Amino acid sequence: MLVILVVLGAAVLHATWNAMAHGAPDRVASLALFELAAGVIGLVAVLVMGLPPAGTWGYIIASALLHLAYLGGLLASYQLGQFSQMYPLARGTSPWVVAVVSIVVLHQHLAVLELTGVLLISAGLIGLVFIGRPGRGQAPALFAAIGTGLMIASYTVVDGVAVHKMPVATYMGWVFMLQGFAVPLAVLFWRGPRTFDMPRPAILSGLAGGVVSMAAYGLVLWAQTRGTLAAIAALRETSIIFGAIIGALFFHERFGPKRAAAAAVVVAGIILITTG
Repeated sequence: MLVILVVLGAAVLHATWNAMAHGAPDRVASLALFELAAGVIGLVAVLVMGLPPAGTWGYIIASALLHLAYLGGLLASYQLGQFSQMYPLARGTSPWVVAVVSIVVLHQHLAVLELTGVLLISAGLIGLVFIGRPGRGQAPALFAAIGTGLMIASYTVVDGVAVHKMPVATYMGWVFMLQGFAVPLAVLFWRGPRTFDMPRPAILSGLAGGVVSMAAYGLVLWAQTRGTLAAIAALRETSIIFGAIIGALFFHERFGPKRAAAAAVVVAGIILITTG
């Protein structure tokens, strides 16, 4: 039960920082600030924890690169589509992909109830998107969101294996330090130093978003050391429910009874995973 509560708490944090990124006036600059804050925290962790064990660098580099690809896809999704549609599709694509990989490649066992719960969560989350009836003009946004979901699934699998080979703090520190400094440097090169010529509240919000993002990520990594990878991945993506609520409350995006029904499907999936 503790693992479930931790992952659900991480889901709330994850939805929060994604909403902060979507609602920022300059999403590119804000995302760079998110990553800068995470990079500084990662550097502190690296200085405290030291080098990772021999033979684990591949996991760290792969995760950092996949996270960078994920951030690019996430930014494109938010630029092209609505938060309450792009966020569920990106996150809802991931659980069933992780489930397939964890069973076929990693040979992890999922009880029937757990597997059913994973599929229900994915179906409910993706249902949140298509209830909104995205039109043909949104095809680029949908493809960007699906690609983002595949990146999420990829780094989730890498992370799930890596946390069993080294301390969570060591792994998280190195991954976030590498990606955290890479993003703001790339943005500086792309758009120049005036990118960060922002009001102080916007800068503080961006840095705070990075702290929230890293807290959410750290909680999930801890949970992955104590639970089934596919079940943890599915539970984490319940952040979509919180994201849809945030979209309705703060971005005035319609929720409605159909989305409430899709949310109920997700809750049913959570119950099955809990009892499985």
